[in-house]
Formats: sequence, structure tokens, C-alpha cells
Amino acid sequence: MSRRRCRDMRLDTSDEDGTGTCESASGAPSGRRAWRVLSPGPPTVFCMGTPLASRSAAVPGKNATTLTVLDLFAGAGGLSVGVAADGAFRTVQAVEMDAAAAATYSQNHPETEVFVGPIQDWLREADVPRVDVIVGGPPCQGFSTLGKQDVEDDRNALWEEYARTIVRAQPRYFVVENVAAFMKSPQYGLFRAAVAPGGMLEYYAFEAQVLNAADFGAFQARKRAVLIGHHRDLPFPGWPQPTHAGRHRTVREALRGVDEAWEAVDLPERWVRFDGLELPGAFRTTELHLGREYTLLSKQRFRRIPEGGNRFDIPDELLAPCWRKHKTGSGDVMGRLHWDRPSVTIRTEFFKPEKGRYLHPTANRAITHLEAALLQGFPLDYKWVGSKTSIARQIGNAVPIPLGKAIGHQLRVAANSLG
Repeated sequence: MSRRRCRDMRLDTSDEDGTGTCESASGAPSGRRAWRVLSPGPPTVFCMGTPLASRSAAVPGKNATTLTVLDLFAGAGGLSVGVAADGAFRTVQAVEMDAAAAATYSQNHPETEVFVGPIQDWLREADVPRVDVIVGGPPCQGFSTLGKQDVEDDRNALWEEYARTIVRAQPRYFVVENVAAFMKSPQYGLFRAAVAPGGMLEYYAFEAQVLNAADFGAFQARKRAVLIGHHRDLPFPGWPQPTHAGRHRTVREALRGVDEAWEAVDLPERWVRFDGLELPGAFRTTELHLGREYTLLSKQRFRRIPEGGNRFDIPDELLAPCWRKHKTGSGDVMGRLHWDRPSVTIRTEFFKPEKGRYLHPTANRAITHLEAALLQGFPLDYKWVGSKTSIARQIGNAVPIPLGKAIGHQLRVAANSLG
């Protein structure tokens, strides 16, 4: 499927999805489906080079040996690391709004062009590359099961920017990763509608499943919605086969060789210049064994919680008044990890025991940034940029490396099968 900017075309945009049919300047129908970029400034119209009745469009990169990748909402680069681990991928461009996360990405992927800013700005200002694969996880807080869900959260609409990128980059495949609740959201329904006949993505199809990262070798039980899309001229690439179902890897395996005592409270004094900013870093994963100074009361509470236990193991005399009144609720609050099970999902505030089951299995403290990064599968020599809080957010938002690797392997197998 070829795409060109229709400088000599008009667009009938009577369709509700913002698409329509291209007409020439003379008013003659061109028979091509078109889509208008809805962004500030003059509208940009893109015409699909294949007539509506045809599905015989050329597929980008069909004979490529190395698959090119575009990483959206790239964060620290966890998904790129996982996908690239199979050796058949090259990420040519990444888009990330957070400067520190983008700097982390750039430190570890120096060959990749990184756009720092909102994806809306990138779509408006940058040349979107033609690639074989698009990967990305649009921010999910608006429909996360944690906290209050807000279906009107602006972040929920970012799937549309992902869809617009598909139209412009024309990949063979695309991968969307998000919280499991995404598959029950209105946005998922809109994504489904986009690939229907006449939709923005009518030349594509996708399938979706909730995958548990632990089934693919991750050290944590992390259930995520994964959408794998493909050009309609290609078969669905299939789902990665679980490699560790029923024999999950454990916290003990991930933290083997890591001292129980943390090494420092603060990051080393080091700075890096990126995108005109001076940011803390870069720090290798091995430098992130960072702790916190806890109060005596907190330490007393921690000592009463056994491996696998939680706040319900703390005696009343050590409980805050609000906790004494609430004997129900999440069993993960102030919970200790189990040595011989996968960890719970590593989120952005893993360093706060009150936020979940983040106490070390035996040490009287929360897990450190180093331990969290290892549970996510990051290598010891990975380089991080940002404050402690920023790096924690980057770690918690990342896709576990083994899950990304399994998805990448499946795409490579599918691409190789095409000959």
C-alpha cells in the first residue's frame, strides 16, 4: 500500500471517522480512501494509493532481512530492548514525552533518533519514517484498575495518535501494550472500529490477548493487554508461545548475588546534557542499589511482617488509627515478596511499602531501584538518567524485557516465513 500527500486533491470528509474519498482538483473521484490529520494548522490529507475495492497493495519491507522499528511512548526503552534481543530488529526512531526517560533511551540506543515531546507534536513536525514494525504502550492511567478510573482522561485518546502513526508509517506489523483493563475500555472498541471496512485502519487487522509476563520468563506476574496487528495482505503472525507457564521464575533467581544491605540513599553526583537540559546521570543499573531512611516505627512494623505477609500481620499497637479500623482491603499493602514466587507487578512507586507488596523477602526495607530493575529484566549495564523518582517511574512503566523478547521472536518468525 503506497501513500502520498494529495497536494492536488480535495477530501470529502463527510464520514464521521475523519476519512473520506479523494477527489481530484477537477472534482473527479479518485477511488482512493483518504484520511485527514486532525492537528493545529492547515489540514494534511493522505490518500491511500490503493483503490477501496482492492487489497493488493504493496507491503512495506516485505523482503527486508532486518526489520525496522518505530517505538512510540518509548519510555526508558524496555520494549525496544526486548524486541531487539532477537537480533533481527533495528529501532530507527523513538518518541517519548518525558525528557529523563528519553535521555535514558538515548543512552542505551545511541543509533536511534529520539524525539522528545508529545506525540502530537511529533506527528505535526517530524517526518514519520516508513518502518516494518511499530511498538508502543500509550499511557494507561485513565483506565488502570488502580485508583479512580476516568474514561474522559485525555491520555485515553492517545491510541488515536498511535493509529495515525500506523497510517503514515505503513508498517507490516504493530504491537500495542497496555493494562489488561484496556480491553474493556471504550478506546479498545474504537480501535476495533478503526480496522473495520471504511475505518482509519481498514487495511489492517489485529488480535488481542491478556498475557502474563511470568509465562514468558519474566520474574514478575504482570498481566498486560497485548494487541498484535498486521497488514491485511499478510497473515496474522501468531502469538508467542509461553516458555515458563507452570514453572515461573522467582524473586530468588532475579536477586541472586544482590546484597541485602543497600549501598546508598542518594544517586552519585553526575550530570549529562540532553536536549538542552542538564539531567542527573547517567547511572548504570549496578549503581541503583539505593535505600531510604525509615522511621523507627516503620522498622518495627517491617520486623513483624513475615515472608509473604502483609499489614494484617502487624500488631494493633503498631498500627496507625486508620488501619485499626480497616480490617479488609488489599492484602498487598505493606506486603513482603515471596522468595520462591514471581514478584507482583513492579509499579512506579515500588520504593514505598505502603503502595503494595514491595518489601524485600527478608530485609526490613522496600526493594531498591536495582532490585526493581532486575525484576523487570533490565541488564546490569543499562544506563539511567534522571532523579531517583524519575528512574523509579521509568522502571515501573517499562514492559518486562522477556515479554518484549517473546513478542519480537514471534514477529521475526512470521516475517521469515514470508520468504
